[in-house]
Amino acid sequence: MGLVKLLAASLTGLLLTVGGTVALSSGSGTGTTCGLTAVSRADAAEHPAVSGYSGDQLANAADIINAGAQLGLTTQSQTLGVMTAMGESSLTNLDHGDTAGPDSRGLFQQRATWGSLAERMDPATAARLFFQRLVALSGWETMTPSAAASAVQINADPEHYAPFFAPATDVVTALTASAGGACGVGGGDAVGLAQQLVTAADNGQLRGLVPDHLKEIRWIATGQTVPDCGIDTRILQVMVLAINQFHQVGVSDINRKCTGQLLGAGTQSSHWINGGGGAVDFYSLGGRSLTGADGQSLRLIGLLDPIMPPGARIGQADCRREAGINLALVHFAQFDDTCNHLHLDVAFTADPMTLG
Repeated sequence: MGLVKLLAASLTGLLLTVGGTVALSSGSGTGTTCGLTAVSRADAAEHPAVSGYSGDQLANAADIINAGAQLGLTTQSQTLGVMTAMGESSLTNLDHGDTAGPDSRGLFQQRATWGSLAERMDPATAARLFFQRLVALSGWETMTPSAAASAVQINADPEHYAPFFAPATDVVTALTASAGGACGVGGGDAVGLAQQLVTAADNGQLRGLVPDHLKEIRWIATGQTVPDCGIDTRILQVMVLAINQFHQVGVSDINRKCTGQLLGAGTQSSHWINGGGGAVDFYSLGGRSLTGADGQSLRLIGLLDPIMPPGARIGQADCRREAGINLALVHFAQFDDTCNHLHLDVAFTADPMTLG
């Protein structure tokens, strides 16, 4: 990579550093599944350690990520797969079992009923076997990651894998540095986009706070036009992309004119002007709280920057400066904001997103 090198810290695993300035990956790789570029096993093996995992462990994680991508699964699902392998084998392709399962083998410690020895000892095939059973599990999307994994692995302890979810998130974030693109985001059909978001809300994937901004989405989904309660279609597109990539999303603010909130910039806020709905505040992604400088925030910014219209804005610039992160962005303009969420707006540009 010459002067360009991957940062070692797992928090910024998705970044490239050039002369002290951090440039988010634009997702220009060759992968096509859900915006994810295929993760090179060889590159993963040479990646700096992430949350204590390195070498062949990260190479095996790459195989799990790629298997999930090939099946069209979300980043959250891929994280669940990596989490499970961490809990079963520490991401090591074991050629032996244990007292409870003497015939268990491989990354997922799959027993003979799962497949042939060759299949279970091949990381990519073992991952596909795991994901195939996961998606066949009724209601797995609404379970906690550990409970879903336990149900697939037939583990009596539903919390067994919980300690591995955070490091799995860090590993997936670090290895999918080249992720980008408009995964699952349709065109300008506001009703269709809102309906996707309502489904996510009903499934527990999209959550709000008080006052309730999700009602604004529900009105749009039914074709209602409620004065001063609309949402810019581009904001709906951003939210759909976030759901597709992170599976669990928390939103604190959308159209403040609709709810009468006079916060921060008041009536000049991007949440209020032009009828409101030109901005969204995320308070969590993938079940993790945001500061605007955390790994999840940086990943979302990296996904969106290549496809946002010039003039779109991203908040929390001061939070990133305090963390020593200086982003080199192509389309987003940055501004300071409080460090308990990630703000994004399109209120000052009329151009569309570039969805390819």
